Amino acid sequence: MRTNALMNALLAALLLSAGMAGCLESKEEDEKVIRIAFKTQDDYEDPAANPQTLADFIAAQSGYEVELYPITSDIAAIEALRFGHADIASLDGGAAWIAWKQHGLEAILADQKSDGTTYYTAQAWVLADSEIQSLEDLEGKDSCHTGWLKSAGMLMPMGYMINNGIVEVSGDADDIASLRTTIEDHFGNASIPEKGDLYYSYSGAFRCMTEGVGDVAFGKSTSYEDHCEGNDWCLERDQYRPLEPAFGQVPSHPVMVNTETTSQEKIDVIVEAFLALNSEEGGLEILDGVLNTPGISQVTSEEHLGSYSDAIGAIPGIAAYFDEKYDE
Repeated sequence: MRTNALMNALLAALLLSAGMAGCLESKEEDEKVIRIAFKTQDDYEDPAANPQTLADFIAAQSGYEVELYPITSDIAAIEALRFGHADIASLDGGAAWIAWKQHGLEAILADQKSDGTTYYTAQAWVLADSEIQSLEDLEGKDSCHTGWLKSAGMLMPMGYMINNGIVEVSGDADDIASLRTTIEDHFGNASIPEKGDLYYSYSGAFRCMTEGVGDVAFGKSTSYEDHCEGNDWCLERDQYRPLEPAFGQVPSHPVMVNTETTSQEKIDVIVEAFLALNSEEGGLEILDGVLNTPGISQVTSEEHLGSYSDAIGAIPGIAAYFDEKYDE
């Protein structure tokens, strides 16, 4: 009996040892693979848009095996990162905010804008001779927004002013519909156009203010340069002035990672390989065709998402809205 018990104990130890060895081997193999969560499709009419070219480039630069992990939505990408199914994913600003604030994921890289920055600055504009001198003066004035729930034209300015006590939320603080009530209660007449309307988007909001429909336009710090060249409705540059302070930075699409499931060593390799897209042969074509950006920069979550988070975090019901928006 004692011999049988000893043999059973030895057998159990051997099985446990083999299992542990298998787990360690599997983990070591996993460390040599970079998995990129990406929205893929069966066929690509334009070969330059095929994300496999990105995977091949990162593999060549890193020496790691690179796999594409197919996802259908930004929420699916976040879940893939949370549970270790993928190492990295590119998300838009709203999804990245959810990933960072609700799930502890981190930004390590970001798309560049045409000027090489990874953001644009949200700012209000008024006519040079306007009596409006500060954000506090906007109460009761007519406003021109770029559209419903647009970043620079609504979420950033309203979030900034709510967060700084300039605007008071009207209605349920957990319902995104309260933002419309808040805008209507704070301003005089608010232009919140729909797509296709004359005053829709950045150019439309600037025109809305220029033509006297509104007293203030919510847009970008570069609104004049972006929208007035060649437009006969524009006035001379000295007929406008930006209203200080700016509302913060609207981030470009960041590449997010879960630092709990992806090692720092692998993260460093990923960053170096992606930065090589800016300079190595074939990189610019992949940036343009696959990632739709002229370049990519290394960032941190705080510098890339910080001011955006501070502003939109004050919007009533924004977390629930983003959860619903990206779970499609």
